[in-house]
Amino acid sequence: MTLSFASPSDLSLPLHVIAQTDLDGWLNNHPDRVATWIKASGFTGALGQVALIPGPDGAPYFAVAGYGKTTGRARRRFPLAAAVESLPEGTYHIASGVPPEAMDTECLGWLLTGYAFDRYAKQSPSKARLVAPDGLDATQIEVLAQAEALTRDLVNTPTADMGPDQLQAAAESLAQEFGASCDVIKGQDLLDQNFPMIHAVGRASTQDPRLIEMNWGSAGPKLTLVGKGVCFDTGGLNLKPGNSMGLMKKDMGGSANVLGLARMIMALDLPLQLRVLIPAVENSVAGNAFRPGDILTSRKGLTVEINNTDAEGRLVLADALTLADEGKPDLVISMATLTGAARVAVGPDLAPFYTDDDSAAAALAQAGKQAADPVWRMPFHEPYEAMIEPGIADLDNAPPGGFAGSITAALFLRRFVGDNRYMHFDIYSWQPSKAPGRSKGGLGQGPRALLTALPEMLDL
Repeated sequence: MTLSFASPSDLSLPLHVIAQTDLDGWLNNHPDRVATWIKASGFTGALGQVALIPGPDGAPYFAVAGYGKTTGRARRRFPLAAAVESLPEGTYHIASGVPPEAMDTECLGWLLTGYAFDRYAKQSPSKARLVAPDGLDATQIEVLAQAEALTRDLVNTPTADMGPDQLQAAAESLAQEFGASCDVIKGQDLLDQNFPMIHAVGRASTQDPRLIEMNWGSAGPKLTLVGKGVCFDTGGLNLKPGNSMGLMKKDMGGSANVLGLARMIMALDLPLQLRVLIPAVENSVAGNAFRPGDILTSRKGLTVEINNTDAEGRLVLADALTLADEGKPDLVISMATLTGAARVAVGPDLAPFYTDDDSAAAALAQAGKQAADPVWRMPFHEPYEAMIEPGIADLDNAPPGGFAGSITAALFLRRFVGDNRYMHFDIYSWQPSKAPGRSKGGLGQGPRALLTALPEMLDL
């Protein structure tokens, strides 16, 4: 796949992007033959429509792409991408019609139409290439597209080829590419070095549980990213029904998004000290699997009653967050495909996040709009703290009743971060059906918004 801009060329075809409400005015400024051809082709400016306009010699002279109406564009993340997917193979440059404030987003959407997960079968992504418009930060847009492709590839790969071993290899490959260090604590060493809950969740798998740590940068504020790396979640002894297990290859989506964000940070050489922590496990069923009713002692020393082995993600994150807390970073961000409750609350398209920092929340909300990466703030609602305190242990991993499941999970995680600034994302990381610029399957949720907001959140 090609997720980069074409080299500037005299052979690129001009592309005029035309909204439905602007078509008549646009035609008035062009020769009658152009209007005749466009009307004969049925082009109305509707979203997704395209037409090639021939010159006097019959060869393509320019192309037009429908930009629809304002209401239609508001319902799509990358409106122009709907037309890009219909353009014939070739090289184009945007000649008119894209508002300056939308240019970055539309160019990113164009590049993402070139993504295809083709590891197991040939796919046919868009082959229409774009010359970067003047004034565009082409390097940054390419970095965003390539990081998104990394995240999608990791999430889309089935567990047989993306277990803890392969997730470790992906992190090591990324670290090598950008000169970062990568260290792994694995198997029995997790117990020896006091990561008991990571070990408990993953010990039943044939691939050892592990904690992957990547470090990059030697100056600037300290940012620690923690990504849930549950490479498959059967539910453990609280076994999921079949229809709930079908997408569990994506339960490592938090780690995939964290690695995508890390790739952006390193590729753009942001002036900060980056630490990435990924507890990588498979929640399997075997004779040594952890059980409902067990009480685990965490790295922090807090005890946790296990009332459902299918609430395992917060357990592995808790040990990793404790380690993050010990490093006293300026900001800790965790990302996880953690609860179905978050999907019920906001659906698959929004990335809900939690933070006690109002200024950071405002910066992130604005950044999400700017980066076409929508987010939504959820509350750390203090009165629900009692719901995660079972009495027999310090914490309950799965409070009964089913109310406020995403909030109680976030409150659980916050117990392990101490006084550090903390932000938690409860993401879905999956596109249920194909959309412009977004193929069905794995999806980045939150990294572009975070990248855009980091300069304000960390005073970069």
